[in-house]
Amino acid sequence: MTSKQLFALVDVNNFYVSCERVFQPKLEDVPMVVLSNNDGCAVARSAEVKALGVKMGTPWFKMKDLAEEYGIQAFSSNYTLYGDMSERVVQTLKRYTPNFEVYSIDESFLRIESVLQGYLDATHLGQTIKQDVKDTTGLPVCVGIGASKTLAKFANHLAKKQSQFAGVCDVDSMPKESLYQWMSETPAAEVWGIGRQLAKKLQVMKINTVFDLLQVSPQTMRQQFGVVMERLCYELRGVSCLKLEEVAPAKQQIIASRSFGKLVTSLEELAESVATHTARAAEKLRSQQSVTGAISVFIQTNPHKQNEPQYAQSITIALENPSDNTLKLTEAAIDGLKQIYQKGFRYKKAGVVLNLLSDKPTTQQSLFEDMETRGKSADLMKAMDAINSRFGSGVIRSATTGTKQQWQMKSGNKSPNYTTQWDELPVAR
Repeated sequence: MTSKQLFALVDVNNFYVSCERVFQPKLEDVPMVVLSNNDGCAVARSAEVKALGVKMGTPWFKMKDLAEEYGIQAFSSNYTLYGDMSERVVQTLKRYTPNFEVYSIDESFLRIESVLQGYLDATHLGQTIKQDVKDTTGLPVCVGIGASKTLAKFANHLAKKQSQFAGVCDVDSMPKESLYQWMSETPAAEVWGIGRQLAKKLQVMKINTVFDLLQVSPQTMRQQFGVVMERLCYELRGVSCLKLEEVAPAKQQIIASRSFGKLVTSLEELAESVATHTARAAEKLRSQQSVTGAISVFIQTNPHKQNEPQYAQSITIALENPSDNTLKLTEAAIDGLKQIYQKGFRYKKAGVVLNLLSDKPTTQQSLFEDMETRGKSADLMKAMDAINSRFGSGVIRSATTGTKQQWQMKSGNKSPNYTTQWDELPVAR
């Protein structure tokens, strides 16, 4: 065992695409994309599609000729499936260490220096994790290992791009000359936290590769770009400055919105969508043990249809007492919607924003609030969340959300919810 900090970044390859392939093995090696809301743009591309030069965010209608020529398969986003598969990966990874950070839906950081005993080395542990995730979930992952989170990210990049690493790269045990060679061959823009605009500024300073960045004084970079860049430079040198966020900080604002599958004109359909978004936002609010003191509602037409009348408006409704109750929040949201709705417009989008969030256990209660009613409200929400968690999102919901929901976004080729709906379980034969 070693006392030095050692981080592993486990990242699912082409996550959305891989989730679809788990349940449809015939799609392996088939060029495919997963599309954004309303089947608009590519938000995930298989390796085969990337090789054809298709960029992230390319509109589907611009790909249709290419799709016909190369047989590109397009799938609508299935966020219920992706979220559940992500949680299955997380549960697998938690077997290896209690020091854990879920960084995104397809990435997690692990502290592994205290769990190396029993493995030949860090690479052996990484290969074990890689195979375990594949066996448990069917998803392919790559593992990057380094003395800092930034180095682990860099190692993960090498693990994905360089086949000789077989999906697991440990830069911590790599000879310095080999590490520096890889750094000199990798653009600085590939470093975690360096975006396109920052990369351009670095190029002006003759910093083109990761190795160039490694050689620059962290103090100099702080003077130029601030403390975040200084920490990044230290991280590349193996000095850990970024700790694991083992408990994700509660969000200070929760937004729920979607574009409509068709343009909406009636107040009734707008109310259904606003109520649906409110319910989803309230679930997120309760999951992080928060309450909200205000809810904002917004509606807008399609700004790209310049030949049509345009209208966009929002309103914020302050609550008498902070709440996480879906019914109370929906009542406030619909009240706000009625105040801003205007006839004669074709609306493209609606949504809600929960503001003034506070920690529920420590929120000061009103002297005039009925504690018995408050307790019944909490019990109702707890029961509703439990039922929806077990039987599927939206099984129990406010009547205001409607039943037909014809405004829902387009999803012309959405796969079944294989893992969360009894009637959509995969069929073997």
